[in-house]
Amino acid sequence: MPTTKIAPRALLHASGGPRYAVALAVDALGTGLLRPFLLLYGVTVLRLSAPLTGAAMTVGVVAGLVFMPALGRWLDRGARSTAVAASMLVRVAGTALLLAAPAGNVWLFATAALFLGIGNQAWPAAHAALVATVSHGRERDAALAAGRALRNAGMGVGALVATVCLAGGTPALRALAAVTGASYLVAGIITWSIRVRVRVDAAPSAEPTQAKDHEPAPGMRALLAANVIYVFCLNIPEIALPLILTTQLHASPAWSAGIFVANTVLVVTLQVPVTVLLSRYPRRTVLALAGVVLTVSYLGFLGAASLDRGWAVPAIAAVSVVCTLGEIVYAGSATALVTAVAPAHALGRTLARFELSTGLGLAVSPAAITALAPHGPAALWGSLAAATLLSATAVVSL
Repeated sequence: MPTTKIAPRALLHASGGPRYAVALAVDALGTGLLRPFLLLYGVTVLRLSAPLTGAAMTVGVVAGLVFMPALGRWLDRGARSTAVAASMLVRVAGTALLLAAPAGNVWLFATAALFLGIGNQAWPAAHAALVATVSHGRERDAALAAGRALRNAGMGVGALVATVCLAGGTPALRALAAVTGASYLVAGIITWSIRVRVRVDAAPSAEPTQAKDHEPAPGMRALLAANVIYVFCLNIPEIALPLILTTQLHASPAWSAGIFVANTVLVVTLQVPVTVLLSRYPRRTVLALAGVVLTVSYLGFLGAASLDRGWAVPAIAAVSVVCTLGEIVYAGSATALVTAVAPAHALGRTLARFELSTGLGLAVSPAAITALAPHGPAALWGSLAAATLLSATAVVSL
């Protein structure tokens, strides 16, 4: 049975080393400063309509997904720290375009959203490939979990700072964009200096295997399809619960804010310990367990919604803790499983496909949640519970 203890120094080394940890923290801080308020920047600073701003942001996210196959091929040619640095530096261009865009110019805003979308979509796969290069086995799993916890902490601090600064209006938003660009630039330069790269074996005997693995195996396709459903959990505290609490239960926005803060704190504090604790079990089993926990939480939300309004709101807040635990188990096992089963020569393409499925789920889930919610709790939570349980069953049968 593998050990469930990893020394902090070993974890730091497995995560890419001290310099890379600093780069991740700076990058996450910059992301937290602007990413939650990008819509507000378009509406307030550039005087664009909310629908137009939202459409431009959606196009940026979708366009970012289009670049994932190219990223996968680049990673499989040996790129590691260079790819991570590029995902940071391309966002520097995005923030520069935000600052350069005059009021009313939707095209520059859309181009900025495109560059930001490319960077945001490319970073997870590139980061996972880098960690997989410098660490192995369960240390790699813990390192991936540590990276997520650090990123959530940095984004949380950045979002808190940005929230305080928003009272400054348009000048404050422009300042946040400038600081965000500077953060991405510093993080990119630090990451570039690490110079982690894989030497690709170009032996002729490897070519048939590479051609055969160009397409995902049936089991991997099932995993990618299940991941599209699993990833809905990431938008529960950001979209589903605020929508239900404010529009249907008419609760104070403080409840939504409190749930979001609790989610962030739990992820930051529990991601690594829970991942290490569950490392004694097969990754596939843990990922299936995540689906079961998420299904239980969705049924819990369904039950809470049937209570009187005075009890429904605190009950939903309590069940959100269970949902966050499911998210933590999912995040600690999904990328780890994909990284473990990916062929070495196709690691980049496999991770790119996985992040493509993640991006697809994140893009589809807001529309699905907002479409189901008006039809009542059974339509929303019942559908999510059924789809997630089906996905967990598919994971078990891999």
